[in-house]
Amino acid sequence: MSSVELVDGLDGLKSFLALHYAQLKSSGIPEIYWATLHSKLTDSNFDAGDSFSIAEINDDITLMNSTFNRWKVMVTRPGGVSAADPEHIYLIDHAWTFRPDQVKSHLHNISGLLTRMCTLMGISYHEGADIEAAIKEVMTCMWKYSQSYSIGNQNFEAEERLPIWYIMDEFGSRIQHADCPTVRVVPFFYMIEQATYSIMFLITDLDENEEVTRDFVEGSGSDEITRSALLAPWSTEFPEKFLNSVSLEQGEPSSDYFSASRMTETLPITGIEIPDLPKDQPIRTYVEYAFIRDYLKHPRFQLVDNPDEAEILWLSSHFKDFKMLSENFPFKRINQFPCEHLLTVKDLLCIIARRAKKNPCTSKEVLKNEPCWLPTTFNLKTELPKLVAYYMAQKKLGIPNYWIIKPWNLARSMDTHITDNLDMILRLAVSGPKICQKYIDRPVLFYREDINAKVKFDLRYIILLSSVDPLKAFVYQRFWIRFANKPFELDNFDEYERHFTVMNYSASNLHQMFCHDFVRYFEEQNPGQEWPKIEERIFSMLSALLKASTEKTADSMSSLTSAPQSRAMYAVDLMLAWTDNVLDGDDTGPSIQPMLLEVNWAPDCKRACVYYKEFFDDVFSVLFLDETEGRHVHLLE
Repeated sequence: MSSVELVDGLDGLKSFLALHYAQLKSSGIPEIYWATLHSKLTDSNFDAGDSFSIAEINDDITLMNSTFNRWKVMVTRPGGVSAADPEHIYLIDHAWTFRPDQVKSHLHNISGLLTRMCTLMGISYHEGADIEAAIKEVMTCMWKYSQSYSIGNQNFEAEERLPIWYIMDEFGSRIQHADCPTVRVVPFFYMIEQATYSIMFLITDLDENEEVTRDFVEGSGSDEITRSALLAPWSTEFPEKFLNSVSLEQGEPSSDYFSASRMTETLPITGIEIPDLPKDQPIRTYVEYAFIRDYLKHPRFQLVDNPDEAEILWLSSHFKDFKMLSENFPFKRINQFPCEHLLTVKDLLCIIARRAKKNPCTSKEVLKNEPCWLPTTFNLKTELPKLVAYYMAQKKLGIPNYWIIKPWNLARSMDTHITDNLDMILRLAVSGPKICQKYIDRPVLFYREDINAKVKFDLRYIILLSSVDPLKAFVYQRFWIRFANKPFELDNFDEYERHFTVMNYSASNLHQMFCHDFVRYFEEQNPGQEWPKIEERIFSMLSALLKASTEKTADSMSSLTSAPQSRAMYAVDLMLAWTDNVLDGDDTGPSIQPMLLEVNWAPDCKRACVYYKEFFDDVFSVLFLDETEGRHVHLLE
């Protein structure tokens, strides 16, 4: 039953509260305002103009500092307004709702939007003006005005739950910031209209001619330095403060950070005897991944439909109770390791990878990250001031400041954005847990004859992890290449097919190639760059990453844990980048440096199976039979 159908069977305020009670509570809207809010939403009553007005400040100092700050919202109601009066809750309309990858298209195609945004943001624009220049300026300025919300319904697909951004109308956009605000402004989804508004209500009494203010970074906590960083889009004074007071050195977080969201995972019991898999009969194998069922043909593995009967469990869902498995089913094997999220969740992966650095940073002026194969990365939840300080230091030195912002735990480039705009980075930081990583601005490119252009590409290698202690892992030597569809350039970062390579989940042109063909073309296009030398660096990087992830620590939850019953397959995505450093094996620079992007659990192996029908025979032979001869694998050392 839809929301509208439900409402049709109820009346008035009771109906409204039945639908919106949880949202009213979570938004912190006081109960005294609920009846008025219902009435104003029902009547589409935007009556803020009866009590407030917008004032423009024309003094020279304000104009010099920021166009944004030249406006204020003032109380004009005679006698002022009282927070105890249930009438003082107000609707604010949204002038523009968007997702970041839609911005340029909207400004081009929605009638009147560009003109309205230019007027709202104080950008000079008139008929006959340069449209592209105006759009570029709006895209730069808009993040000072942008707010976001997400729909947290777990029944929705991941794409539907991505952050939604909006800019309030001229009234809402003129309300200024204060650390001690006078009103709150919160987004509110009105189910009856399937529309979102902003709701403004008082948190203190205001006299006539007093200013209306809100907290732009509400909920950011009491950490003064982090609040200052988040307020940077509207600040004119903070950069020197950050350069002087924030260390660029990155240390590991406390043990609580590693275990906070992993409380349900148990570790295997040590000392339990784990029997070998059967050698004189087929090994009963339960799989949840369809392509294994279709392509695993090795006679040693017998597919069964009941996991209770299986000796091998290959699951597509996360398994957590390794203690129970070791106690009750020591004869079973499973395709997961305890704490493998340290590799497969992006923020944790970067922490683990930094353990591989050889030279600890001792100077605030050192901006080079280690290890050299990990792009400089900051956690936007825990390291935001460091990111701002780093950004400013690079800007001061004239170093390019291109960054890619990624959610911690989403795949397929969802909610991933590229920018050199610090305002955009800081606003994206409030829309959910994310990392901010230096964008690879000197990628090795590949010439695609079919489009007569050089494009970005990345490589996917499969790692087969047999054991943590001792560490034993193999890399599948057949790798996969993913290509962008448009020529690379350090611009137009909103164009997915120019800057991203994952095309197999959309209707885009999917360019495919066997790895042996890629190697031949690569060496032709890059004279003097021999593929075996590049691949040796890739294998060295993968080995260093695994050693770092299995390094014993005081906290058992901060490294991969030994589990005799565990075997695993991971997909590692990487890029190749040019560096002026002369790497081992090169006589002169520039050299080609592999760069780690991410590690994926339960990767999509459809293309692997189509290209190499024996792929899962190889994987299962290596992991469960310890057979490597002729299986296209290389032992990582």
